[in-house]
Amino acid sequence: MTAAGDPHGRPADDVVRDLGADAARGLTAAEADERLAREGPNTLPAERGRGPVRLFLSQFNSPLIYVLLTAAAVTALMREHVDALVILGVVVANAVVGHVQESRAEKALTALAALGETTATVVRDGRRRTVPASELVPGDLVELSAGDKVPADLRLLRADELAVDESALTGESVPAAKDTAATPGAPLGDRTGMAFSGTLVTRGQGAGVVVATGTRTELGGIQRLVLGTSAVQTPLTRKIIQFSKIVTVAILVLAAATFLLGVARGRAAAEMLTASVALAVGAIPEGLPAVMTVTLALGVARMAGRGAIVRHLPAVETLGGTTVICTDKTGTLTQNQMTVTAISAGGRDYTVTGAGYAPEGAVHSDGEPVRLSEHPVLRDILTGGLACNDAELFQNEDGWQVAGDPTEGALLVSAAKAGIDSVPPRLATLPFNGERRFMATLHEDGTVHVKGPLERILELCDDQAGPDGEPVPLDRDGAAARAEAYGRDALRVLAFARGRTAAADLDELPRLTFLGLQAMIDPPREEAARAVETCRQAGIDVKMITGDHVETARAIGARVGLEGDAMTGAALDADVPPERIRSTAVFARVSPEQKLRLVRALQDDGHVIAMTGDGVNDAPALKQADIGVAMGRTGTDAAKESADMVLTDDDFVSIERAVEEGRGVFDNLVKFIVWALPSNLGLGLVLVAAIVADTELPILPLQVLWLNMTAVLVLGLPFAVEPKDDAIMRRPPRDPSLPLITRAMTARILAVSAILLAGAFGLQNWERANGAEPDVAQTIVVNVFALTLLGYVFNCLSLDRFLLWRGVRRNPWVAVSALALVAIQLFYTYAPPMNDVFGSAPLTLAHWLRIAAIAAGSYALLELLKLLQRRTSGGRRA
Repeated sequence: MTAAGDPHGRPADDVVRDLGADAARGLTAAEADERLAREGPNTLPAERGRGPVRLFLSQFNSPLIYVLLTAAAVTALMREHVDALVILGVVVANAVVGHVQESRAEKALTALAALGETTATVVRDGRRRTVPASELVPGDLVELSAGDKVPADLRLLRADELAVDESALTGESVPAAKDTAATPGAPLGDRTGMAFSGTLVTRGQGAGVVVATGTRTELGGIQRLVLGTSAVQTPLTRKIIQFSKIVTVAILVLAAATFLLGVARGRAAAEMLTASVALAVGAIPEGLPAVMTVTLALGVARMAGRGAIVRHLPAVETLGGTTVICTDKTGTLTQNQMTVTAISAGGRDYTVTGAGYAPEGAVHSDGEPVRLSEHPVLRDILTGGLACNDAELFQNEDGWQVAGDPTEGALLVSAAKAGIDSVPPRLATLPFNGERRFMATLHEDGTVHVKGPLERILELCDDQAGPDGEPVPLDRDGAAARAEAYGRDALRVLAFARGRTAAADLDELPRLTFLGLQAMIDPPREEAARAVETCRQAGIDVKMITGDHVETARAIGARVGLEGDAMTGAALDADVPPERIRSTAVFARVSPEQKLRLVRALQDDGHVIAMTGDGVNDAPALKQADIGVAMGRTGTDAAKESADMVLTDDDFVSIERAVEEGRGVFDNLVKFIVWALPSNLGLGLVLVAAIVADTELPILPLQVLWLNMTAVLVLGLPFAVEPKDDAIMRRPPRDPSLPLITRAMTARILAVSAILLAGAFGLQNWERANGAEPDVAQTIVVNVFALTLLGYVFNCLSLDRFLLWRGVRRNPWVAVSALALVAIQLFYTYAPPMNDVFGSAPLTLAHWLRIAAIAAGSYALLELLKLLQRRTSGGRRA
């Protein structure tokens, strides 16, 4: 049961009547039980998360892993148990690393349900009682007080100075003042006669009738969007899957063709099956999943040290490929802490430094700190902000906080910055309400302090304070002009007045003297503008999306460098041309559905989207984006659980750092792939060449595994810790439509593969022709691959520049891995146990010189190719 039509747009009495409720006595217990049975509990179902077994099995979901598992099964059937165990070891190690990282952050999406786990004060049978919020039903009469969490969607019947913090739902930075008026056609943030489930009462008292519970609330609608939004694969995941499919098909076709060709030429089927398995195992980049996982895991560790917790490994790289960052305003670009930034008092203008609730800063006039003794009206207006105030400023482990209305908290801070921390004890108070429209306090020294909207305060004043504090004629037009100027900068303005009385109460307010204005805003984070500019220099478009008012959004956007007009959510409901969305930097009054639609529109336009936010209203878009980034301190649990990454410091600057880290991770992965694939392709080509030439196999399956498990992994792992390029944030993001491996990279891979084929197969045949035994020739092939790949590491430290010794200096792990490989290959070549297991044999100095000549020649040729590619590409990255 819900109220017919839109309850916010109809008189409260009509809504109560439609619900069959009683605005005085509430429902009876029997009616409540019957409705609970019919409507169900006032809870939100949570999405079930992946269990540990399912999470572990998901690590095997890759075409390359499927082929490796098949190769392991075939080798096991052929009784090559060592080969099978080695292959399985690679697969399981990769799965374990991925499972450990993701299981740390994997949780069920229960945050939205947790928002409803509270109690409610309800009137039933004419008596007030406290019940679990889950037992509320449409028609229940609920009472609200400051500090309460609204337990369901309510049509307000009474609102006494009631204000509700709806920032998590609407994105507005200031608590919304509530009344009982109908607001037909109003957007969510302007429905003053409603209180919504999951929001927080910051001031006053009220009562309302429940019009929606559970999934039918506005909060429930957002949860349906979250649960109905499929998680988007990251660009890296999509590219790896596409790349893996191509490699898998090519390997299977090549292996099948090799088998059929050999059998057709009269070779034994068992021998050709062995050769085909060796080819498949050799051509599969077994090290790719392991090195990719380690590279991403190291990126996760580095990002954790820079204030970002990553829930899913591929998300580390995704930010590096981001082309558009869609950021929330409140709490992301801004501090979500109201701050007085300007004061007009006694005909003078002042600025207030510092931001947020920390009482750090000062009041300035003409750029210089003021002395209150020389500015009596400034002292009076700051004193009035401290006196006419019910908020409390305190400090805890999370920093400076305000208990109460954020606007009043800002007044406490502005007074503290000027050194005013106490006022005479209060004798009486006139609280703010919708009819009075001001707040007044009377103190022991007989002073009355009043604050409220400018037009209301001016009605109460006979004169105003001049620069020296003495009364002068009231300049209504001047005050209005000053307030209008503040308003154009999206500043929230409060007016102040004072008077004196001998009375002991405020039954009759004395005539007042107008003091001036304090203007405040939820200020941008100090580094937000610089971070936005850095993202733009990196070719990333930044768009601010907020549920706040257009004027506020436009003003904050201008302060952080997002210039231009603002588009409203209503415009998104129309058929907006894609080019208009691309050219707009600020979107205001945007609902969760519209925010989700905007993200999808940008993705359809070919962009990789990073979405940041902290509120419940951000959760659907966070889940839809290529990578969702939630705020860790001020963010709701719903936002965190829908995101791929959580910023522990809530700082937009951390997003810029994460982009840099992600680009570095992607660069390192590409370097490893460009380096590793020639080994796999070269091994396959050598085996195919032997079949085509109808000669003995130049390398055995177990020797192929040795190369893949030693040379590839030992030399490949240093790429995981390769430092980022100095200019990484001065180049545009990579084109999302480009494949993982570009044409220039493909040319380099084919060139190295050809060198390996010519060097290994040619030298093996030359050695056999000169009397070398098969085991010696095969050992030479293994070492040609190992040392050529060692030289190729130095080629790949940069894909477009010559580094060599500078590359070793900036990444000493390259030298460590090179020495380790030499030691391992010497052990493989000369240790009798290795000779027995792997069929290797000792080599002479002449053998090593010929092997070294091939490796050194390969290095020189590839540096020449790199130089040619750089010249033909005009200096662009290869």
